[in-house]
Amino acid sequence: MDILNWNQLSKAEQEKALQRPAMQGRECRKAVGQIITAIRENGDEAIREFSNRFDGVVPAQLQTGQNEIETAWAELDDEHQSAMRRAHDNIARFHRAQLPKDLEIEVEPGLVCKRLARPLDCVGIYVPGGSAPLFSSLLMAAIPAKLANVGRIIAASPPGRDGKVAPIILAAAKLCGIDEVYCVGGAQAVAAMAFGTKSIPRVDKVFGPGNQWVSEAKTQVTQITGGPAIDLPAGPSEVMVLADERANPAWVAADLLSQAEHDPQAHLILLCLSTNTAKTIEHEVLQQLNTLSRADIARAALGNARLIVVKSVVQMLDIANTYAPEHLIIQIEGADEFVPEVRNAGSVFIGAYTPEALGDYASGTNHVLPTAGAARAYSGLGTQSFMKFITVQRATQDALVALGPTVQTLAQLEGLEAHANAITLRLGNAL
Repeated sequence: MDILNWNQLSKAEQEKALQRPAMQGRECRKAVGQIITAIRENGDEAIREFSNRFDGVVPAQLQTGQNEIETAWAELDDEHQSAMRRAHDNIARFHRAQLPKDLEIEVEPGLVCKRLARPLDCVGIYVPGGSAPLFSSLLMAAIPAKLANVGRIIAASPPGRDGKVAPIILAAAKLCGIDEVYCVGGAQAVAAMAFGTKSIPRVDKVFGPGNQWVSEAKTQVTQITGGPAIDLPAGPSEVMVLADERANPAWVAADLLSQAEHDPQAHLILLCLSTNTAKTIEHEVLQQLNTLSRADIARAALGNARLIVVKSVVQMLDIANTYAPEHLIIQIEGADEFVPEVRNAGSVFIGAYTPEALGDYASGTNHVLPTAGAARAYSGLGTQSFMKFITVQRATQDALVALGPTVQTLAQLEGLEAHANAITLRLGNAL
């Protein structure tokens, strides 16, 4: 890990210090494009071919049976069921509060405008599997989708060595009331949900995090004519921690490592006020690293870590807003008073007793968040992500007589005679 003094760096060096690891290259983009084409042309047959090539196994069946989903939940012990229920309830409580209300306003006498919320018809949720079956990602998408009253919700997750979706993911599906779970992963899963196959329905919007292949596939399918929408730009996990001298070094180190174990390309940045603090936290990171089961992944991610010494909390916040982190942890004295200064972040964790892991699982907030600086313009997943809004207007004859001449003038300014005529004909009849 590099320890850097921010104020001794040139502008170019400062930009480099905040630079994320390189993501998809030309070869990845090309390969994902070929996968999408193959799925569109050959459907289920292509899915099985890619599963064999990338996962080393061909699923016995693409759709998981309802009995298997039921059994996966029933076989969890009471402690695990209780923990998942508590996470579910907290997520549901927070996301239920986000449900929008319809809006109606009389803009002018006789002219009423409305904004009406409508759920999406069909959505697809990608759930990462492999060495870490992220059932929590299914909770984060399925719960708000259910609350939004989405018509049809499907999930896709890669096969394990037994050719089946991980039981813990199926258990989460049961808890969320999801009964369509498909055994397919990677870019081929995104392509299948985006355009449909014989076995897998076409969806209107694709949700869920994933590796660089999944992220690239989401980017490509949404750019194809007739392709689905996607939730948000997503890439490797990232965390920025703001820590002063009172921050517990072991706790800060644990927060950094909790992101490092996700992905070798995870990005970790610590902003602190002294070199001594940076060195102490670095020592704690290296001590804890050796106790992790995913130490090899975390060690690779630490190659992307930056421990940066700054002169003030104000400078910390300025850097944080420039970087726009997926996760921003504020472990500084009086952290609450600095939150209004945070403009760009996916999710913020305030104080020593709010580790990022809390939000990953059970605080109630959503952990599907914008990465790679997208937090400057995108929000994390929420209930409204599964909805769309329709505007409605209705004018009386008197309202048209009052406003029509203004519209005629504006249409004529743009040279759109048919627009103006649509008003003129009605005004003539009204008068």
